[in-house]
Amino acid sequence: MRLFTYIVVFLLVFTSCKSNKSAATHTALKEMSAKKVAKKHVAHNFEEKTIDAKLKVDYKDNSEGLGFSVRMKIKKDEVIWLKGTKIITIFKAKITPDKVSFYSPYKRNYFEGDFSMLKKLLGTDITFQQLQNLLLGQAIFDVKSNRQNIEISQNSYQLSPKEQSDLFNAFFYINPNHYKLDKQSLVNPVKNQRLDISYPAYLNKKNIVFPNKINILAKENAKFTNIDLTVRSVDFNTNLDLNFSIPEGYKEIQL
Repeated sequence: MRLFTYIVVFLLVFTSCKSNKSAATHTALKEMSAKKVAKKHVAHNFEEKTIDAKLKVDYKDNSEGLGFSVRMKIKKDEVIWLKGTKIITIFKAKITPDKVSFYSPYKRNYFEGDFSMLKKLLGTDITFQQLQNLLLGQAIFDVKSNRQNIEISQNSYQLSPKEQSDLFNAFFYINPNHYKLDKQSLVNPVKNQRLDISYPAYLNKKNIVFPNKINILAKENAKFTNIDLTVRSVDFNTNLDLNFSIPEGYKEIQL
């Protein structure tokens, strides 16, 4: 399994906690200013201290398809901890605002570096906060501080920066019920590249609205990567064991 597969898992998450009620579906949209929608989205940010989730991940690209399980633990604003298994442990990772660490008992190799590694893989800068927001159904860019255009699209409030990046155009589709994201998209029409992160369902557990499913689709010309993440269980505000150490004898890899 390629390292890219593992790293993509960092950008994602979630469905089907059968014991939990699904968050309400869309309601009728009414006209609203971009400033008000952005303010409501930020006001509904995820505020719990920790997350402990068990995920099912299905991966597919032009040449292969596979499925594996991931245990994901997040200490908000501090640590994202991941363990991937497919009968045996295939990778472990720990991400902090300053460092990205990864090792594979399957390959007996490891990597340690900073977020410039993710920039090389993704082709654009990304911070720990943006990565965390992706996992929580929140916009990766600040929609409140930057001026936004607004229109109604796909039964969502679509926000887009009045001044788009030189690298890509960003679009944020905000659910009119709970003001979390229905989807966020980055599009580079010149290079025929796009990344769509969709949140087709949310769960509501003890009044905490949390992504119940995430679908990621990355395209570049005829190439594609499709990842579906499903939550098998999730708990909030528990004590987390975030122990992580790279075993001796593993080979360091360079990216």
